[in-house]
Amino acid sequence: MADAASRLVSVAEQLLGAPLPVRVRAWDGSQAGPPGAPVIVVRNRRALRRMLFKPGELGMARAWVAGDLDIEGDLYTALGAMAGLLWEHDDEGGGRSLADTVRDPAARAAVRDLIRLVGPPLPPAPPREEVRRRRHLHTRRTDKRAISHHYDVGNDFYALVLGPSMVYSCAYWEDDSSLETAQHDKLELVCRKLGLKPGQRLLDVGCGWGSMAVHAAREHGVSVVGVTLSQEQAAFARKRVADEGLTDRVEIRVQDYRDVRDGPYDAISSIGMAEHVGAERYLEYARDLYGLLKPGGRLLNHQIARRPQQDETAYEVDAFIDSYVFPDGELAPLGTTVTMLERAGFEVRDVESLREHYARTLRAWVANLEGDWARATRLAGFGRSRVWRLYMAASALAFERNQIGVNQVLAVRTPETGTSGLPARTRTWNP
Repeated sequence: MADAASRLVSVAEQLLGAPLPVRVRAWDGSQAGPPGAPVIVVRNRRALRRMLFKPGELGMARAWVAGDLDIEGDLYTALGAMAGLLWEHDDEGGGRSLADTVRDPAARAAVRDLIRLVGPPLPPAPPREEVRRRRHLHTRRTDKRAISHHYDVGNDFYALVLGPSMVYSCAYWEDDSSLETAQHDKLELVCRKLGLKPGQRLLDVGCGWGSMAVHAAREHGVSVVGVTLSQEQAAFARKRVADEGLTDRVEIRVQDYRDVRDGPYDAISSIGMAEHVGAERYLEYARDLYGLLKPGGRLLNHQIARRPQQDETAYEVDAFIDSYVFPDGELAPLGTTVTMLERAGFEVRDVESLREHYARTLRAWVANLEGDWARATRLAGFGRSRVWRLYMAASALAFERNQIGVNQVLAVRTPETGTSGLPARTRTWNP
């Protein structure tokens, strides 16, 4: 009988209808596949059972998080090869469809061989890091639970990944920037777009660990209210504000943005928060922020976007992201976001894509994580650290390939007079 690796490669190629672009090393030490290709390590039969009982991305994710499946060598190269074969396979028109697989006797035989190789067909329990998928309600209760899952991992873990800036959103890079400089420049870019001046009031929605609030108060003399649903973020941000001597100008609240009632504000920043709002709630989000601004006030909405689909009703949230990273998170096309802001009453004045900047940011975060891996696993656990490594590396590739993007949308609550208050040449914030 053939060794396990050869059997796995044969089964995979039968099912996919295409050559496998990666090498496989199985639990019995055998290897098969193209020499010099990235190596997928199948550590045990349990990895196969996970993929057999949950075919596709979620089964592979479960095997990865549990450590049953691994990658030897460069993670980006391996993910790139697998993405081209699996996730982009149907779009490229290559390989076989599921119907073709069912009709093909050789493919059915390959499945039977896989079942024999797997052993007793008992589905393993999902890793404990997995959140049960559910309908995206986006109530105050479910949003708080989702935010806690993602952000209450531990401030020390995030400090390891993000670096001293503690900014968990796309940086703004020059060719020779460090991560810290690039994050400083992003915060400054937001402040310039908002036209912040001493004495103004800024609402920072989804304030994270307080980086934007501290920067705006310290560098531009504004008073800031920052809101987050994460207890751990709020505790960190409040200490940071106190250490900076800014308690008279910065207030950090554990509060849902829908419960903010002390407007009007001169400006609102929403950086990496709108992805949590959900499609059904987005117009409500936009109207709430519009109502919190004074006439002439500006909103800077910094948000990840997906590519539009021919049939938008067919959009499904990524199974791995929804189950392990951002429960209830949803991405919308840029055009949808702009439309919702305009329907809420905003005048959209500027849109800037930072897609390549986010790819570089994610690669920097992955390098931080991999560079202190032992400490990361002590802080967040083995499975959670693997979730973040896979999520950030795969996301970097998605940004690089234009599968997703990130945009800063500057919008104004333009008064009836039509005076927006913006300079004639709006890109003056980019010296």
